[in-house]
Amino acid sequence: MLILCCGLVAGASHISRLAARVPISTPINDKQAVLRADHALEQSLAKADKTMVGQLLDSDFTWTDAEGTTRTKAQVLTMIEGGKAPTLAIEGDYGQTKQIMYGQVSVFESNAGRMHVLRVWVKRGAGWRELVYQEVQSLDAPAAVTPGAGKECDNPCKSIPYEPKNEAERGVVAGYTGLETAAETHDARGWAARVGDEFIAASSNSDQLLDKQTRKAGLEREKMVGVSPTPLVSARMFDFGDTVVMTSEHRPDHGKLLHITRVWSKRDNKWVETLSYQTSIQEGAGSGK
Repeated sequence: MLILCCGLVAGASHISRLAARVPISTPINDKQAVLRADHALEQSLAKADKTMVGQLLDSDFTWTDAEGTTRTKAQVLTMIEGGKAPTLAIEGDYGQTKQIMYGQVSVFESNAGRMHVLRVWVKRGAGWRELVYQEVQSLDAPAAVTPGAGKECDNPCKSIPYEPKNEAERGVVAGYTGLETAAETHDARGWAARVGDEFIAASSNSDQLLDKQTRKAGLEREKMVGVSPTPLVSARMFDFGDTVVMTSEHRPDHGKLLHITRVWSKRDNKWVETLSYQTSIQEGAGSGK
């Protein structure tokens, strides 16, 4: 695993320009390739270049905005064709962006005030393609109530309505239900054992961007701070060896539906969660048209 933080490449705020300067004829590694692809997608969206955008989006791509509307690749391309290309919530300056490489998966996390953006790129046969773009806007004050799974937490603590397709997915399901049980019971130590050190959680139901230590401390004080286990409605998993990208829809005991993206990494034969981006689906939002 490689973590590329804000100040490690040519002054960080110039990462996008650095990626753009790599000559086409120069052999590049995966880190450089995905940086260049990410920058190319940003430029192509700004130019409403439907052809180039189409080449850079994975066939399973989804775009979720801060209102919780989720659009497919086909819907994004239709918007561009109609002169209404979606806009990036955070663009241009990579100074507030962290990149983490997980083999065939590359994660970009960008933050600007209360806006948080996740971009997940994956490497398939055709090269690097963006699989997930997701926006989360944090609350401007602490949550008064945290939506959750209710008193029993059967789903997702004991079981979930998802049938794993292979060994990797079975491992992720076990890790997920164990993680949610630990959170529900405020087992801070058990929870911490099931997440990576780089863990980040961003939620529309919280005013905080939670790292591992902050989240663990909250569980020790029996405070959920807006992030709580919520019943799973549906999920998709994308298996890339020792990394699995999981997208899902959730219906809490009260409050709005949630769209969540998680990334799981296999370490020492155990699956740990490295991030959780949770976007509330506002009334009238949902699947994009």
